[in-house]
Amino acid sequence: MKRLIIHGDPGVRNGAVIERDGDEKVLFGVTRNGDWHGPERVQLWCVMGDREEYEDYEKRNYIPHWLDVETVDAEDVVVREKQTTLTLD
Repeated sequence: MKRLIIHGDPGVRNGAVIERDGDEKVLFGVTRNGDWHGPERVQLWCVMGDREEYEDYEKRNYIPHWLDVETVDAEDVVVREKQTTLTLD
């Protein structure tokens, strides 16, 4: 699992599937920051990982502050699926 900070809004929500470093990753949680105060552009703070890691995310079997962080501009996010709910089978 990793923390992904997206500068701008590519239109993704919880459960979206994106491509990172040639692999498909799922956005487990998406928090939108900066609508009222903050940076010029909105930032989406996401927790992303493989489908197999969803159970660990759901059970909070990780420490959020220790996740590696990646940042990317919204224009550079390759969206495979835009989902609004997490149903990973």
